[in-house]
Amino acid sequence: MKPVVLALVGPTGSGKTKTAIRICQALDAEIVSMDSMQVYRGMDIGTAKPTKEEQSAALHHMIDVVEPDQMFTVSMYREMACKAIDDIVARGKVPLMVGGTGLYLQAISYEMSLGENGANNALRESLQRIAGEKDGPQRLHERLAQVDPASAEKLHPNDIRRVIRALEIYETSGRAKSEQADKQHKEGPYHVLVYGLSLPREQMYDRINARVDEMVKSGLIEEVKGLLEHGIEPKPEGGAMQAIGYKEIVSALRGEMTMERAIDLIKQGSRRYAKRQWTWFRHDPRTKWFDWTAYESESALIDDLLCQIREDIRNP
Repeated sequence: MKPVVLALVGPTGSGKTKTAIRICQALDAEIVSMDSMQVYRGMDIGTAKPTKEEQSAALHHMIDVVEPDQMFTVSMYREMACKAIDDIVARGKVPLMVGGTGLYLQAISYEMSLGENGANNALRESLQRIAGEKDGPQRLHERLAQVDPASAEKLHPNDIRRVIRALEIYETSGRAKSEQADKQHKEGPYHVLVYGLSLPREQMYDRINARVDEMVKSGLIEEVKGLLEHGIEPKPEGGAMQAIGYKEIVSALRGEMTMERAIDLIKQGSRRYAKRQWTWFRHDPRTKWFDWTAYESESALIDDLLCQIREDIRNP
């Protein structure tokens, strides 16, 4: 029988971290972060990284594993996360993947030939040149929407690295990335049980707006200044500093917009990102959803969730 791996998913601001810690304490589990930005060292506030107290309450893996000036791919995540999962299982504990990066969940769940088509350097350089132009990211995204609308729906125009990769796959294979993914959905080395947290959109948006304000109060601007002082710059091809919350502050610090406008854009970008996360996860038929508004208290939802998890582990 394949090892059972739990996954707790949901849009940003849906309460995954606090809930995951309660699950860990109840099930003797350890968290494997499933967040594409929390892998970077020195990017704590803008990525809503678990606090030191939260990380001491439950052992976390896949946080602070790479420097912010390095590229980090899905295949790299898969390799490192699988090692962490195997170690957790070997010690008799339960792996709990937590986060909102759907590609990471997919990479762990299924046998996939990530990047099987190989890179066409000339094509990649051509696409990156377009990305560096003023309206380049939008043009690339529109180009992707014409040949692979399913992938384009899941990707923001500013997610340049993944937009370019999806275009590369189409150009080199003649088949859309989304079509290839559908053919590759063969379960991987683990049996993954997926649970989702949700709440009404307006409540989620209010929480996101409040969280951005709290990030600013907690030192987000100073965090971005520190990264710039260490030579960490936004790159046209993507990377850590293209993340929501970082690129906007950089633009404000360089006088390209007011800080007030930057903060508004962070809120707007975060809300849009949460919407895309919700779209991604709600299309995963494995996910069992738990809506906060259906429960009288936080403890009631977590108790119900734990009951469901225990039942599913007994009958995988």
